[in-house]
This record gives sequence, structure tokens and C-alpha cells, in this order.
Amino acid sequence: MIYFNNVTKIYPKDSPAVEDVNLTINAGEFVSLVGHSGAGKTTLIKLILAEEKPTAGTVFFESLDIHKLKDTDLTKLRKRIGTVFQDFKLLPNKTAYENIAFAMEAAGKKDEEIASDVPHVLELVDLSPKMHHFPHQMSGGERQRLAIARAIINQPELIIADEPTGNLDPINTYEVVQILKKINDLGTTVLLTTHNRGVIDSIGKRVITLEKGKIVRDDKDGKYSI
Repeated sequence: MIYFNNVTKIYPKDSPAVEDVNLTINAGEFVSLVGHSGAGKTTLIKLILAEEKPTAGTVFFESLDIHKLKDTDLTKLRKRIGTVFQDFKLLPNKTAYENIAFAMEAAGKKDEEIASDVPHVLELVDLSPKMHHFPHQMSGGERQRLAIARAIINQPELIIADEPTGNLDPINTYEVVQILKKINDLGTTVLLTTHNRGVIDSIGKRVITLEKGKIVRDDKDGKYSI
């Protein structure tokens, strides 16, 4: 699904953020990226989303060279990717239902689809009772589960979760990880970045370790080894 071929990214007046990265992520995988701050995890994600361009090398999404796409084709590609971040990025003046509905409206979905699909996805993330609550009326864990619901509502092929449990307590962290595993079990590829050793060890799936922009470990059934 995702292929990095000899990818290097150098920011001005800085050492390489990522250097000579070769990486394949197959459809349906659950892959965790680990590494200390500055190891290159966020840069890899930005390269996949075409928020940054490589200094050298190529990044493919299936057969598409991401960084050669026209704006219209890049927009189509990004619709195939759902993103979840540490700071939620929810719309504060919209309810849980409205946050998800807004994502569907932006994708051109019809009112009938919205009315049918939003309650279903809220049930999937165990937020049905919070349907008409605003983000400020929800706990951090609930807000992150809402962010996941919004990310998956348009059925993306890939979910990128960038430190999604960074601000959560252990119980909410566990619940978020279980939802990501459930989404993966349903066939969606998941790419997770995290510093949390417990999260990595509980997933038991592929772990890629970055140090100073380079891949130093790639374990099929990995544990946190930094």
C-alpha cells in the first residue's frame, strides 16, 4: 500500500529528518512507529500526507507517486486516509453527531447516508449516549474516540494515528487502542506513532523503530525496544 524508496528529507540548516528510508506497509497491516522525539516519525507521516516533499527518493500510495500528484488528485488521495491526532482537532461548537456529519458533508455524502451512518459509527466507538454532547462536555478519552469516529466515517483505506494516546490516562489509552485494533480487524490499515511502551506491547503487531531519521529495527511481532 505505502512504499518509501530511498527517501531522505533534509530541512534547511539541519541534519536529515529522515535518511535513506526504505519501507513497505501492506494493506491491512497494523504498524507502530516508535522512536524518541526528533527520530523522524512525524516527518514520515507528513511525507505520506504530502505535507512535505522528500529531498530525495519517492513515496508511493499503491501505484501513485504522492509528490507528483496534481492538487485535485492529491485531494482524492487524502480522502482515502483518515487522520487522528493527539490534540483531537474537533470542532468545538458542534456536537459529536455534528462533528462526524460535517466530515460526511465535506465528502459529498447525502443526508440519508449521514442520518444512517453517524449513529452506527458512534456505537462502534461506544459514544452513542454522547451523541448530542459538545466536545467540552466530554472527557479526553471520549474526545479521542470521537476523533477516531470522524476519521473512519468515510471508510478510508488507511488510518494514521499520531500519538493518539499522548494526553490520556491508562484506562482511556486502553479503550482507544482497542478501538484502533477493532478498526484494523475490519480491514483498515493502521499506522500508529507512540511513545507509550505499554501500548506497543499490548498490540503485538509490527513495530518499526526510528533513530535519527533511520530505521534501525523492523519487527513483525514487536515489542517496545528503545
